[in-house]
Amino acid sequence: MMVAVSDNAVSAIRRVIDTAEEPATGLRIMVNLEGCKGLEYLLGLESEEMEGDTICDCGSDSCGRVRIFIDSESWPMFAGTRIDFVDGPDSKGFVFDNPNARSLCACGKTVCL
Repeated sequence: MMVAVSDNAVSAIRRVIDTAEEPATGLRIMVNLEGCKGLEYLLGLESEEMEGDTICDCGSDSCGRVRIFIDSESWPMFAGTRIDFVDGPDSKGFVFDNPNARSLCACGKTVCL
């Protein structure tokens, strides 16, 4: 089961990569087990894969292509997740729809498995 990334999310990742001060080839996503109520997603730009990474090549010719790097410890908790990016009046940022999650914390950044 891979990760699904919406065109909006791919475009947002592409914009961040294209404007980064340091060269990057993709986005690293890690799952932190010390969120306020469970799991927290940590995001950062990445320039190369690390041993044990799962790499998802996402996007299309119309919105660009990006790579998502997920470390081996995070992958079992992240597999099957759908990533979107919203830019509305009430919220802006990445949204994770994780089929492994039972509930979402009030902060909106932490999930319970």
